[in-house]
Amino acid sequence: MVISRVTQSMLSDRSMSRLQSSLTRMGEIQEHLSTGRVLNRASDNPGDAATAMRLRAAVNAQQQYARNAEDGQGWLDSLDSTLGTAGDVVRRARELGSQGVNGAMSQQSRESLAVEVDQIRTGLLASANTSYVGRPVFGGTTAGSKAFTETAGVVTFAGDTNPVNRTVADGVTIDVSSSGPAAFGPDGDNVFDHLTALSAALRSGDTAGIQAGISALSGDGDRLVVARAGVGARTNAIEAAATKAGDTELSLTNSLSEIENADLPKTLMDLKMQETAYQAALAATARVLQPSLVDFLR
Repeated sequence: MVISRVTQSMLSDRSMSRLQSSLTRMGEIQEHLSTGRVLNRASDNPGDAATAMRLRAAVNAQQQYARNAEDGQGWLDSLDSTLGTAGDVVRRARELGSQGVNGAMSQQSRESLAVEVDQIRTGLLASANTSYVGRPVFGGTTAGSKAFTETAGVVTFAGDTNPVNRTVADGVTIDVSSSGPAAFGPDGDNVFDHLTALSAALRSGDTAGIQAGISALSGDGDRLVVARAGVGARTNAIEAAATKAGDTELSLTNSLSEIENADLPKTLMDLKMQETAYQAALAATARVLQPSLVDFLR
């Protein structure tokens, strides 16, 4: 049987080492309380730190999706409002044309109707050039400031038909634009041409021309309704995506909090227990480090 010899020096070294460990642990708990976090550096818990980094990246992604959805919602709201107004004024132009078909109407009265049609055309052109954050909503990805331009009384499309996509979820993109020609008609046969023709027919009293204008505007109105319905469907989709992004962000944030944040009541209890243990260790060490016989013989 081998008996190990324990010296006063060994007892002192072990006691001091345990005291230091206890003090270090108490310092860690105090740091958790002061910062409110159990993860203050990667070395605190490498595994949890790696998980927290992945969660934080996922949270940032969801926040970006939410911002994209908010921007897309702005585009779609502008489109919906503009298409609604355009549909109303085209309907008004048809009503004016219907009034002008009356053969008993005086030239002065037809002139008044034509003037109002001209005003409708001017207002509709301004609506077709509606912009959101400096970009024409019917112009696609064009760098220009207008979707439609007018030269010598003829309105033509100046943008492009490329989609304006917003990524609102992983692998999910939504086109938040509406093609100018799809909403207002192709060059040479658009709603502006039809309004011009109707105005001229009203001034000249051309009943056949007025009826042709009314028919053409009926098609323009239908086209605007279809375009607005498409905007409504995409609005619903982007609202759903925004809600999902917000819910996912909240869930990820809660998971991140569980990993990073300290449970304050539990941490306070741990600190009290550690303080008690440290005080007990100090008392025990004081007894171990009492003067030895050699000290008394000096």
